[in-house]
Amino acid sequence: MNDIIQPVHFEHHSTNFNRLKGRLEHMVGKAIADFNMIEEGDVVMVCLSGGKDSYTLLDILRTLQKRAPVDFKLIAMNLDQKQPGFPADVLPNYLKSIGVDFHIETQDTYSIVKEKIPEGKTTCSLCSRLRRGIIYKVAGELGANKIALGHHRDDMVETLFLNMFFGGKLKAMPPKLVTDKGDHIVIRPLAYCAEKDIARYARGMEFPIIPCNLCGSQENLQRQNIKQMLHEWERQYPGRSQTIFTAMQNVKPSHLLDTSLFDFRNIQLGAAVDEGDVAFDQEI
Repeated sequence: MNDIIQPVHFEHHSTNFNRLKGRLEHMVGKAIADFNMIEEGDVVMVCLSGGKDSYTLLDILRTLQKRAPVDFKLIAMNLDQKQPGFPADVLPNYLKSIGVDFHIETQDTYSIVKEKIPEGKTTCSLCSRLRRGIIYKVAGELGANKIALGHHRDDMVETLFLNMFFGGKLKAMPPKLVTDKGDHIVIRPLAYCAEKDIARYARGMEFPIIPCNLCGSQENLQRQNIKQMLHEWERQYPGRSQTIFTAMQNVKPSHLLDTSLFDFRNIQLGAAVDEGDVAFDQEI
């Protein structure tokens, strides 16, 4: 989400801000290590939308790059989709000011989406497909073997519920995947980071946030409804989102129903038991 974030004059060297920055750096570093996201000699193209998440991703990766045990290169890439009113000078000016290699790709996907999708219908699916194809093409042209996206923990939890409620699948966002053609690896280094921490960090850093007027103006999107549901759960039961995310890392196929993941048909007396019915005795 490319939320409009009003500047909050965080003292950059205050204890609270330094603690927040340290937590985000630790979480990103842990995700990179756990999933082997970045290796020696990698060229990582960081997709920069102008939203709080991608700004934070680029900033934290630049910090970690300076002390990483491996040498890798970062290239920032923005896709200008020719949305009406898009401030095309904001990102180039920002990236020049911090001294980052970058590429701005201009493709009028906005007109395509508006032409193909009836008024009032969700544009996200077509927009994301067009954007993904362009991102992969640009990564190849820039010589990048890794593509870093700014999805965070809350995005992954929301996607889990979207797939369960509307797709009938127990599936979320992977922290790392190979593209269909096998040309690139997509990574999500913010996988362990909470959205509220990213939002606080973006406010403190006063990133020049650019709102997404293409999809952000659409109301009642399924993801927005899921987000609201999770926010309400979190309000009533603090820590629930983290518990759900932890569950995504602690899967027991023997206690689900997918026969492709567990051989229920051939369970026999005397067979080795993982948890069996003891699992039902465990306190929740």
